Amino acid sequence: MRLLARVAALVLCLAMLLAGHPDVAIATNAKPGGQLEVVVVEHLRIKVPADGRAAWLQAEQGSWEPWLEKQDGYLGRDLLWDSEREEGTLLIRWASREQWKAIPETEVEAVQERFEQLAREATGQGQGNPFPLVFEGELIPAA
Repeated sequence: MRLLARVAALVLCLAMLLAGHPDVAIATNAKPGGQLEVVVVEHLRIKVPADGRAAWLQAEQGSWEPWLEKQDGYLGRDLLWDSEREEGTLLIRWASREQWKAIPETEVEAVQERFEQLAREATGQGQGNPFPLVFEGELIPAA
């Protein structure tokens, strides 16, 4: 039964990768009984100068963090900082792509506006987004 579940997972991954957008990737984990759990990782990179790192984390904690914790399918996230590129990397884990993409765009925009407001207050910037988006995509977890 385990072999069958792994073959099914491999076929599902291959079919999704061949049929889908090149930036879309999925991972599957076989549960007991052969049931598949689909996981998708949202991958974002934003420009975060060294002197803005604390402000970025503060704005994240006051906006995205509490909002994400209330979303169906949200499994957790990792915030990483690359000192060489001066970029923040966000890896956000979702139970399914469908749950993630079902979130209304208006809600996402409202949270983004709150994030930018907090970031402007923390950095002293008068307008705009102190931490603009550099990259947006999806990843396959290794395990």
